[in-house]
Amino acid sequence: MKQAAITEVSIDAKTRLCIRPKGGDFTFVYRAGMEVGWDEANRVLFGGVPREWSYQRWFEQILAAAEGECGVRLKLTPSTVWTDVPPEVRSMIEGKATDE
Repeated sequence: MKQAAITEVSIDAKTRLCIRPKGGDFTFVYRAGMEVGWDEANRVLFGGVPREWSYQRWFEQILAAAEGECGVRLKLTPSTVWTDVPPEVRSMIEGKATDE
């Protein structure tokens, strides 16, 4: 299984969680049927708008789709940039990522 660093985690103008991996092509991630997409122009994976699911749950879903459909395990690193992510959301995501 390939691994790739997550260079950025952000919340976009549509309030979707976005993950920018370092390299890789995730064009076909939608085939996983997990409501995760790939924005080629911005080079980010994105999930749905959090209604029933939290940002933490969308983070898990995006990682699962990338791994299951594209064979890439995405990992947070100390140099991951957090853009427009509230501190409490970042803390929840980082806490879950270190639990694995």
